[in-house]
Amino acid sequence: MIRVRARTQHRRGLDKLHRDVLHAMNAALAAADPTRIIRKNLKLIGSVLHVGNLQYPLKDYRRILVIGGGKASGYMAEEIEKLLGDWITSGLVIIPDYLRPTPRSRRIRYHPATHPIPTRKGVEGVLAMLRLVDNVSRDDLVIVLVSGGGSALMPLPVEGMNLDDEAKVTSLLLKSGASIEEVNTVRKHLSQVKGGRLAERLYPATVLTLIISDVVGDKIDAIASGPTAPDPTTYHDVELVLKKYDLWFQIPENARRIITLGLSGSIPETPKQKDKVFRRVQNVIVGNNRASCLAAASAMTKAGYRTQVLSIQITGEAREVGRIFGSIVRDIRDNSLPFAPPAALIAGGESTVTIRGKGKGGRNQELALAAAVKISGSYGVVVGSFATDGIEGRTNAAGAVVDGSTITRGLGLRMDPEEFLRNNDSYRYFSKLKDLVITGPTGTNVNDIAILAADRR
Repeated sequence: MIRVRARTQHRRGLDKLHRDVLHAMNAALAAADPTRIIRKNLKLIGSVLHVGNLQYPLKDYRRILVIGGGKASGYMAEEIEKLLGDWITSGLVIIPDYLRPTPRSRRIRYHPATHPIPTRKGVEGVLAMLRLVDNVSRDDLVIVLVSGGGSALMPLPVEGMNLDDEAKVTSLLLKSGASIEEVNTVRKHLSQVKGGRLAERLYPATVLTLIISDVVGDKIDAIASGPTAPDPTTYHDVELVLKKYDLWFQIPENARRIITLGLSGSIPETPKQKDKVFRRVQNVIVGNNRASCLAAASAMTKAGYRTQVLSIQITGEAREVGRIFGSIVRDIRDNSLPFAPPAALIAGGESTVTIRGKGKGGRNQELALAAAVKISGSYGVVVGSFATDGIEGRTNAAGAVVDGSTITRGLGLRMDPEEFLRNNDSYRYFSKLKDLVITGPTGTNVNDIAILAADRR
């Protein structure tokens, strides 16, 4: 269960506009709580497990196993064991090593691993998980819990590659500005469990995969690199991604050799839609960005704002998205467009940052700083943007909240916002102003959420 709250570093003196935005952030986090999500979507009636329109008569199975990995998967597993109890035979779920409190269960074990760069801890967890399901049959039900962060937490490189190779590829992609879908396109083809390859391992068991989505558009094959989903991407797509970001000759030789073998057809592709391994697999999204955006919108409406969800598919370079958001909220304030204040717009998705400087920050912090430049001097407007997992880059912040005075206050401390943007140093900027949004690791992940709010003149 999420036991954290979004707050800025300011302890006192926040006006109603700031307080309302922070309250809406907390409403969004509550909607992403894995415990609540499982309670809402799963029901046990007698001995039958109901998941939406799907029904699983538990008496029909010889064993019920629970496996998976991701930022939210630990708390999902904890709640599933509370629901199913002794119906569960055993399980193993890989969780972030920083997750507190650690989930507790009698029948499901929790294996800590590192995120976002995969390490040996994750490999050991995957190997233990595969040993657990090594001899599954048609009489078994395997419940797979997938959530954001699963790609890094469940590493197992293909033969011919080592973990250092995989970590190097991941690091290069994360720094390049590639989208999460592009990152996962590459990851899937260099892994023994991603891109539907876990489904191969689980065949012919019945598989129910419960997913909390951290991917814009809720593409099942992209969430945690789609371990039980058909993979529509190919080795050719991998090549295109790497060349798009000029990484083809930067990735390790072992990785390039594997991809080249795939391009020539010398090694198999990831399993596709019509593959028999998916005949007994159901992938179900139980939580996503949409639900959290609607919860934030509801909170702002109750606080007295005309509110609308702008989009749940926001992507692009963070600073460019921030400038657009700044322009939109100024239009609400100055021109009553698209509606008159008090008004709020909610936006969900995930921007990217192309790292050019040596500073410290994250996509939401950079987005907020760019928005602050755009709204500078325009009072009665606030833009808040945060990552629902509570972590951005190498910082302890989830994002930031800015208003028309942010840049003026920064200049008072001799901080040039454009210089901080050039150096990708938004964390240090907001840290000095005490405008960071702090939640700590939340134990969930449904992308990012921005709240644009304007009050009356």
